[in-house]
Amino acid sequence: MKVNKIVVLQLMMSMVLMLGTASCSKKSSSTHASRATGWDVDSQNGTAARNAGKKQQAGPGLVFVEGGTFTMGKVQDDVMHDWNNTPTQQHVQSFYMDETEVTNGMYLEYLEWLKKVFPPTEENYKNIYEGASPDTLVWRNRLGYNETMTNNYLRHPSYANYPVVGVNWIQAVEFSKWRTDRVNEAVLEKNGYLKKGAKTNDVSAESLFNTEAYVASPSTTYGGNEELVLKKNPNGRRPRPGKDGAVPEEKNVYAQRSSGIILPEYRLPTEAEWEYAAAADVGQREYNIYKGQKKYPWSGDYTRSNKRKNRGDQLANFKQGNGDYGGIAGWSDDGADITNAVKSYAANDFGLYDMAGNVAEWVADVYRPIIDNEANDFNYYRGNQYAKNKIGKDGKLEIVSTATIKYDTLSNGKVIARNLPGEIAQVPVDEQETYLRTNFSTSDNINYRDGDKQSSRYFDFGDSESGSKADQAMYNSPKHNITTDSLGKMIRKYDNSSKRTTLIDDKVRVYKGGSWRDRAYWLDPAQRRYFPQDMATDYIGFRCAMSRVGAKTERRKSPRN
Repeated sequence: MKVNKIVVLQLMMSMVLMLGTASCSKKSSSTHASRATGWDVDSQNGTAARNAGKKQQAGPGLVFVEGGTFTMGKVQDDVMHDWNNTPTQQHVQSFYMDETEVTNGMYLEYLEWLKKVFPPTEENYKNIYEGASPDTLVWRNRLGYNETMTNNYLRHPSYANYPVVGVNWIQAVEFSKWRTDRVNEAVLEKNGYLKKGAKTNDVSAESLFNTEAYVASPSTTYGGNEELVLKKNPNGRRPRPGKDGAVPEEKNVYAQRSSGIILPEYRLPTEAEWEYAAAADVGQREYNIYKGQKKYPWSGDYTRSNKRKNRGDQLANFKQGNGDYGGIAGWSDDGADITNAVKSYAANDFGLYDMAGNVAEWVADVYRPIIDNEANDFNYYRGNQYAKNKIGKDGKLEIVSTATIKYDTLSNGKVIARNLPGEIAQVPVDEQETYLRTNFSTSDNINYRDGDKQSSRYFDFGDSESGSKADQAMYNSPKHNITTDSLGKMIRKYDNSSKRTTLIDDKVRVYKGGSWRDRAYWLDPAQRRYFPQDMATDYIGFRCAMSRVGAKTERRKSPRN
């Protein structure tokens, strides 16, 4: 009998354990249960856990570019003898890129917004609109009549879908920042975190939206106007009644990074990203991409189409030969003499238009003749200048106001706003961030392994004879100077020294791709040239990129657990 009782007790304990295990299993499999703690993330406001797996949405105008490895450089012909395209194996993470170059219409939207918010007639804002405006005089030529483009190219509706030119590198960067804020402003409004119409009806110089400022301190957005900056229940559902029948208070919060709706910043693509996207090896399986034998963004070694429907047509807009920018009237080779409307030619295998021809394009990198793949072969980029948010004396984030706008005077005399109201003031990182780190040690990394004292041929490695030249820079470029006198008049001092040996310095940027002014040689995605970041031309435009967060590919779903 005792044995029977023991057996019964064992059976009862087993049943209890099985029921408990099933209950726990059922609870942990709930879509609202944390995989780390088993807690109900709804009741604990676990935003990050609740939004786990949410995919990034592509921003307006962007297409997905799946990352991978490629041979950067790989120039077949080096007729310029620059020796700046040595093939290197690089890997680029997945990212998004503008389907087309930024057009006149897109840039005019930016200018109209600036004019509305910062009226040029007001003394404090007079340089903001002018500093962002493209240089329309780039069309002028000493021995050519181009006044029609000077007066009409930017603003005439016939050119609205043509790529914007006359924009320097700094202006392209500022446009990208503005675009980031306007896109995220629209996203937050659509999702109920900003009042409907706030982005157009309530905008002013004293009350502006900035993405990073919103993430860091939402309550200060729009000048701290709580009627415009809203809180929301992240679950999208009303709280459930408790056991006593009482309904708990609804937990409303601001949008955060963990909400998964705030997009990364629009920016200029890196040189590696641009070249990878332009070559589009993804669709050219007949080429051995590891050896880098592909010459153009399309198949083949020629610039004309071999398809029956349009056989013989040019696949890009470029200069055919001396005095030939568009062929003979009536049967034009490429359909354009200057730039052409975007999407006038077929897209490459990533779905990107005009990655060869039409206009060359700014990229983010500072120019150096050598790509240092020994130091890095993953997301290569030269130009990192790390900064952090500035904390005021009161211990709070310092937000730029209308009274603290900073302006930079460029080497050509153009005045550009360095920051705008609503942004968080930035300062270089210091020892607080760099002490005992192995991955970076300074804020400015432009000259890392190239251009600093250690890489200069005059650096003193113990030889006393070379010590007097140790302070000489690696790149002995001209140094033009702009100052103002006591009356505010600008004084320009041109550096005409005969001792300058190069045009390369820390303020020259890479631009990629051929343009309507260039011969076919420059259509090769691997070709690279440089130009001062504060100057503009009639053949350089730009397009934006955005980093991809999450999975590398969109072709396969993540494995389920």
